[in-house]
Amino acid sequence: MNIIESHPVFGNKNLEQVTIYFEGQPFEAYKNQSIAAALMTNGIKRLGASRKNVQARGLFCSSGRCCSCYMTVNGEDHVQTCMKRVEEGMEIFPNNEDPQIRSERE
Repeated sequence: MNIIESHPVFGNKNLEQVTIYFEGQPFEAYKNQSIAAALMTNGIKRLGASRKNVQARGLFCSSGRCCSCYMTVNGEDHVQTCMKRVEEGMEIFPNNEDPQIRSERE
C-alpha cells in the first residue's frame, strides 16, 4: 500500500490496520481512512459505472459534493465512500446499475 506514514505538518498517523472486502477480496486499510482512499491506496480506481453511458466512475471531488464515489457498503446502496470511514470487515461493491427502491425490497 502507498500511504504517507509521517507528514512534516500533520505528523505521524495512527496506522492501525483493518481488513475490508471489495467484491469479496480482502484488502488492508487503515483506521480513519475513507473507503474511497483505502480503495485508491490498494490500486482500485474504478468505483462503479455511470448509468447512462456505462462508463467507469472514480473518485472525483473527494468532498461529498458529487456522486462519482457512490458504492454499495454492507448492503446499503449509494454510500458516499469519500465521506465514510472504513470499519473492520466492511463489504464493498461497485454500483453498476440503478439501486432497487426500498419499497420494492420489502
